[in-house]
Amino acid sequence: MTRGTILRRTIATPLILSALLVAIAVLAFAVGSRPFNQTVIDLFLMVIFVVGLQVFVGNSGVISFGHIAFACLGGYVAAWTTIKPVLKSAAMPGLPDWLMGLEIPFWAAAIAGALWAALWAGLFGAILMRLSGIAASIATFAMLAMVNAIYSNWTSVTAATSSVVGIPILRTTWPYLAAAVIAIFIAWAYAISRHGLALRAARDEPTAAAASGVNIPRARFIAFVLSGAVMGMGGALYAHSIGLVTPDTYYLGLTFTTLSMLVVGGMGSLSGAVLGVVILSALIQGLRWLEAGVQIGNSTFALPGGVQEIGLGVVMILILMFRPAGIMGNSELSLPRRRRGGAENPGQTGPNT
Repeated sequence: MTRGTILRRTIATPLILSALLVAIAVLAFAVGSRPFNQTVIDLFLMVIFVVGLQVFVGNSGVISFGHIAFACLGGYVAAWTTIKPVLKSAAMPGLPDWLMGLEIPFWAAAIAGALWAALWAGLFGAILMRLSGIAASIATFAMLAMVNAIYSNWTSVTAATSSVVGIPILRTTWPYLAAAVIAIFIAWAYAISRHGLALRAARDEPTAAAASGVNIPRARFIAFVLSGAVMGMGGALYAHSIGLVTPDTYYLGLTFTTLSMLVVGGMGSLSGAVLGVVILSALIQGLRWLEAGVQIGNSTFALPGGVQEIGLGVVMILILMFRPAGIMGNSELSLPRRRRGGAENPGQTGPNT
C-alpha cells in the first residue's frame, strides 16, 4: 500500500475529530456561559495532552508515566516569557537579564514551550528509549519525579512550590481549539509516516522488525521527542488558561487523568484518545456538579469530595476488565467506503493499517 493510498484512506479521521471539536466550541459560544466555556477549554487542553501521550504510547506500546513533565516544562516557559518583567523580577529573580525583559504573545510562548520540551525529551529519550517494557515505564516516572523535584526547589527561577502568577489569561476557546486540531493532525501525520509505521511494526513484532532493519530505539526516540513537543505546547496553554503555574499543577493528578482518558478511549487509536477525553470530561463535569450540590426540593444532595477520582478509577477498571483495548481498540473513525460494485464497506480503517 502506497503512502498516498494510506493518506486518502485515513484523512477522514483527523477531519472527523476536528469537526467534533469545532462543534463543541460552537456549542460553548452559543451557550455563552463562562463556566461552560472554561469546561470546554479544559476539554481542549486534555485533548492536546492525551493526543500527545498517544503519539508515543499508542505507537510504541510503552506506557509512559512521565509525559506530564514535558507539560511542566512548557508551562514554565509561558511564565518566563509572558509575565510582565516587574512581576518576574519579584517572583523569579534568578532569571537571566534577556529572559527577565522578554514579553511575547501566548502563541509564541506555546511554540517556545514545545521546542523547550522537545529539547529535554531528546535528552531524556536518548537514554530512556534504549529500555523496554516495565523498565522503560518506571524510568519515565523517575523522569517525572526528577523534573518535579528540580522545579519544586529551584527558588530563584521557578519560585519553588509557590504559585507563579501574572500569566495572561485566555478566556476564549478558539486558541485552544486551534491547538487541539494541530495536535490531532500532528499525531495523524506521524501515524501514517514511515517512522510511525516502523514503530508500530516494532511494537507488534519487535524481533521481525529488528530483523527487517528497524532501529527500534531510534524509532521510539522520534515519537518520544514529537510527543514531548505536543505536551510542551499543551503545558504552555494550560498555564494561560489558569493564569499561574506550580510544579504540582503538572504532577500526579494530571498524569492519572490523562492516562485514564487514553486507556478508556484506546491507546492504539487517535480517535480513541479524543473520544476518551470527551467521554471522561463529561463524567468528571457531572461528578463535579454533583459534588457542588444539587437542590432537590428543600434539601441539597451532594456527593463527598474525591468522587471524581473514584469515578475515573471505576471506569478504568471496568474498561480493562471488559474491553482491554479501550472503546475504539485499534480502529479509527472514518467515512464508509464503497466497493467497486457500489455496496458500502463498513470496515474500519485508520493509521494502524
